[in-house]
Amino acid sequence: MNKDQVKGHIKEAKGKLKETAGDVTDNQTLKYKGKAQKIAGKIQAGYGDAKQNFNNARKPGKSNP
Repeated sequence: MNKDQVKGHIKEAKGKLKETAGDVTDNQTLKYKGKAQKIAGKIQAGYGDAKQNFNNARKPGKSNP
């Protein structure tokens, strides 16, 4: 697991908490900020996944499809 994956998952979790807090308190601004942060976290984690897949494919001895 690389740093982008970890940071992305943390950002995604924080966004989910904000979104839930916005729902509970009926604060639409907090809810939408949480959704945006959750999406940004998913994107960052996806970038980390792609980066790791690329690095794994470059390793010698691996069969490249």
